Amino acid sequence: MILYNLLLLLLLLLLLLLLLLLLLLLLLLLLLLLLLLLLLLLLLLLLLLQQQLLLLLLLLLLLLLLLLLLLLRLRLLLLLLLLLLLLLLLLLLLLLLLLLLLLLLLLLLLLLLLLLLLLLLLLLLLLLLLLLLILLLLLLLLLLLLLLLLLLLLLLQLLLLLLLLLLLLLLLLLLLLLLQLLLLLLLLLLLLLLLLLLLQQLLLLLLLLLLLLLLLLLQLLLLLQLLLLLLLLLLLLLLLLLLLLLLLLLLLLLLLLLLLLLLLLLLLLLLLLLLLLLLLLLLLLLLLLLLLLLLLLLLLIIIIIIIIIIIIIVTINTILFKFHCFL
Repeated sequence: MILYNLLLLLLLLLLLLLLLLLLLLLLLLLLLLLLLLLLLLLLLLLLLLQQQLLLLLLLLLLLLLLLLLLLLRLRLLLLLLLLLLLLLLLLLLLLLLLLLLLLLLLLLLLLLLLLLLLLLLLLLLLLLLLLLLILLLLLLLLLLLLLLLLLLLLLLQLLLLLLLLLLLLLLLLLLLLLLQLLLLLLLLLLLLLLLLLLLQQLLLLLLLLLLLLLLLLLQLLLLLQLLLLLLLLLLLLLLLLLLLLLLLLLLLLLLLLLLLLLLLLLLLLLLLLLLLLLLLLLLLLLLLLLLLLLLLLLLLIIIIIIIIIIIIIVTINTILFKFHCFL
């Protein structure tokens, strides 16, 4: 619009200059005509006073000179007018070239913006793919966390069962110890009876048998105690292993939680990047719309200039044709 207004101002200034030149030429012609009329009047007076034929010839010569002067003035005026029109035409052509260059620059800028828009769309697609991958990883981590929680529950149940078995074994050991104590008491009693019944052989034999039986029972009880102790040791080892496994699972659970948090942070960052890319896309679209509007405006100005040039050319041709017809 600014270029169009400047163009209109230039055209108006040129037209004003043309009008001023025309007025000046007309004034000069009027002055010449007045001078010629005065000369003619003087000549007429001389004709009245002097020889008539010579004065008539002089009068005809003056009229011819006057006609020649008029024709020359008209030609000069037309030449000036043509020169001004040609200058105006050259200015319009230069302005048209400048507008075409500006149009080319805007087209190049439009192409660059389109390329940038395509690159942003590709980045947007890549970010969307990354988001999908991160979501899949989050789902996998959640599944692993669930599995670890189930394993932890199973391990806790196993620990409880082992603790119960340990309690039972301890109770059995206590019972066996009590039985051993009872048997020892019985052995002591039998020994006392042996001392009292040394004289009777049958009773002595019976007591010996009883002592042997009690010793066998004591050995069996000792073996049972050893077995129970071994079982207790095994159970304690199992408990230790389960506790270690439980600790490892807890550590793995913590690591998975940390990974989950990191993935969530990465997801948030990607979402922010997506928002920024969307904003950039909107800005680029607005710039493209503005460029399109500028291109349309430039095309309109170029069309108007071409129409003005055609009008000027037609006007010059008509003036030349009329002048040629006049001559």
